[in-house]
Amino acid sequence: MKLGLMTAALPSLSLDELAAWASGEGFQALEIACWPQVTGDRRRYAGVTHIDVDGLDAAGAAAICQTIDGHGLTISSLAYYPNNLDPDPAVRAAAHEHLRKVILAAEALGVGLVGTFIGRDPSRSVADSLADVAKIWPDLVRFAGQHGVTIVIENCPMIFSADEWPGGKNLAYTPAIWRRLFEIVDADNFGLNLDPSHLVWQFIDYERAVREFGSRIRHVHAKDMEIDRNGLFEHGVMSTGIGWQIPRLPGLGEIRWDRFIAALYAVGYDGAISIEHEDRSFEGSLELVQRGFLLARDVLRPYVV
Repeated sequence: MKLGLMTAALPSLSLDELAAWASGEGFQALEIACWPQVTGDRRRYAGVTHIDVDGLDAAGAAAICQTIDGHGLTISSLAYYPNNLDPDPAVRAAAHEHLRKVILAAEALGVGLVGTFIGRDPSRSVADSLADVAKIWPDLVRFAGQHGVTIVIENCPMIFSADEWPGGKNLAYTPAIWRRLFEIVDADNFGLNLDPSHLVWQFIDYERAVREFGSRIRHVHAKDMEIDRNGLFEHGVMSTGIGWQIPRLPGLGEIRWDRFIAALYAVGYDGAISIEHEDRSFEGSLELVQRGFLLARDVLRPYVV
């Protein structure tokens, strides 16, 4: 395994600055944010561009590879997480167009993985959303396969606020849904970017998830989850986590990282463990964000060899 980080939490740094810092602090891999330079996506940690895939040519790709290699790093994945099933057809089409560009950039860079969301119209049922998946996703995955790229889907439900109610903006959040997705998109280059934090607040056993879906796990996000018991008391589980799920850095939440990573070893996973920083206690300045990454590094480093 390699210990890495997702770059979206460091938007003020250039890719070269970020790579130099990460390498100097002992990280081994970067999951690189590739949102469009001009985007309407203003979610926290979205809309960040460390590689501009719109303007990427062969010379640009070679320069990026030289930068990454020169710092002794690898690129674990290119990251672009829009709502690929947005109810607005224009927004959906733009997301797919950019996703294809990210796939082509991955091919040019020799990167085998692109991370994204399945997406969802929050107002549609799971069954209707799965029907949308059948219309959209086989072609996108086929396109990726033609360019030697595997699509890895993160399991975040994307429901944090009232505008994402009631279904959230990403369908791929439970084992039952994963099984259906893998039936609908029956391709070797379609897998999971597993984030255990999103299983914790759904009361889903993350070790069992690793055991049962090990062959589909191609990338891993390291993010922890704290359950605010007072918020849970006030709002209950029917609020779908709103008001009581708190993303934390590894070591500051409820995940047993020794057990989770042991499960990964047991199924033969040897990819990246990519720290995804969404902890508000370590925000507000570049120094604080970097301190957060270093805290997470020190928690995970004993288990990643």
